[in-house]
Amino acid sequence: MTRLRLAAGVLAVTAAAGCGLVSSSGTFHDASLPGGERPLAGASIVVTSKSFTEGVILGKITATYLAAAGAKVTDLTGAPGSASSRQAQLNGDADILWEYTGTGWVNYHGETETISDPGQLWQRVHDVEKRDHDLEWLPPANFNDTYAFAASAATAERLGVKTLSDVAKLPPADRSFCVDDEFFSRADGFVPMLKTYGIELNAPNGVPQDKVTRMDAGVVYTSTARSAPCNFGMVYTTDGRIKNLNLTVLEDDRKFFLPYSGSAVIRAQVLEDNPVIADLMAKISERLTDDVMQELNGRVDIKGEDPADVAYDWLKSEGLID
Repeated sequence: MTRLRLAAGVLAVTAAAGCGLVSSSGTFHDASLPGGERPLAGASIVVTSKSFTEGVILGKITATYLAAAGAKVTDLTGAPGSASSRQAQLNGDADILWEYTGTGWVNYHGETETISDPGQLWQRVHDVEKRDHDLEWLPPANFNDTYAFAASAATAERLGVKTLSDVAKLPPADRSFCVDDEFFSRADGFVPMLKTYGIELNAPNGVPQDKVTRMDAGVVYTSTARSAPCNFGMVYTTDGRIKNLNLTVLEDDRKFFLPYSGSAVIRAQVLEDNPVIADLMAKISERLTDDVMQELNGRVDIKGEDPADVAYDWLKSEGLID
């Protein structure tokens, strides 16, 4: 049995955007690397994360693994609001944070160009973040938490759809959608997506207004699973409910949606002082896929498990820690 410890500095308050950044869940499991190696012995690292499930899980994985490698880790995962964790890193009050390439490109740098190639987008974000903020975006993991549309497995089979282009070929009566208000109104959301696939909203032979139901994002998943009131619902590709509700994610074959590849972001000075962090994080990133993230997110959101436990169990199952 390992013991769940209160990470050093969990009660520490750091200045961020004019207010205090305090961990809402600063605990993680003690562990060690196989063979007892401690390549980060003597290093002090502050790990933060955003407060949504996936962000917290990724933060816990990072905190647990870097501590197992010998670092003294301050756990500030679960920071309320996206801006506070980002600002803490910009201020130098946090060292490492998982981010998404689409978020960096659109939200942090206000870019409107759609770059559909994940590797190219990562490189562009990497370069501008290094130039403007001296932040190092490590090579991305093998998961992409972007927007998508899904159908129940039965509905996808009945209608014979595997891609969004297949949906565009259906009779208008079968092209029914559930979306949340935010996605409906985004400049890169529902309406321009329909246009990309040639089935514009309220256009002749397009998508009738009465075939679009706007609802809370959480209800979209259950409504899509029931195929009522819609055959197709907007989802996030790493959400645990996809697997739990047996939903089929449709391929975005015209590459409308921007990639949101997960990437560990670290202050360049910290990486320069501890270059082994890049090798350690690469071992995590190469193992994280859409299916893995769906499973880990589902353990927290559906089964109610603690993110610290989920992180520890996954690292141990992958042979990364003892």
